[in-house]
Amino acid sequence: MSEQKKVVDEKLFHVIVAPHVSEKSARLADKHQQIVLQVRRDATKPAIKQAVEQLFNVQVESVTVTNVKGKRKQTGRMAGRRQDWKKAYVRLKPGQDINFLGQQA
Repeated sequence: MSEQKKVVDEKLFHVIVAPHVSEKSARLADKHQQIVLQVRRDATKPAIKQAVEQLFNVQVESVTVTNVKGKRKQTGRMAGRRQDWKKAYVRLKPGQDINFLGQQA
C-alpha cells in the first residue's frame, strides 16, 4: 500500500466521531434506512460517504449534513456555551444495515 493511501485511510477513521442516538434517529433508521452520525466539523460529504463505506462495509446512497449550533447554558452567574457540531444523515442503499448495538437480528 502506498504511503499516501495509508495517510488517507487513517484520516477516514477520524471523520466519524460517534453515532447520534435519539428517538428521531431511531425513527429514521426504521422508516428510511438512514443512520445519524456525529462527524468532525471540517468533514465533507464525500469524506463521510467514503468513511462509512470503508468502516462498516455498506453501500451509501446519499449523505446530508447539518451544522448544529451549541446551546447556551447558565449555572448561577456563570454563563457558557457548548461547542457547535456537525450531524450527518447517511442513507443506505436497500438491503444494507448497520447494527451499532451488536445484537443478533
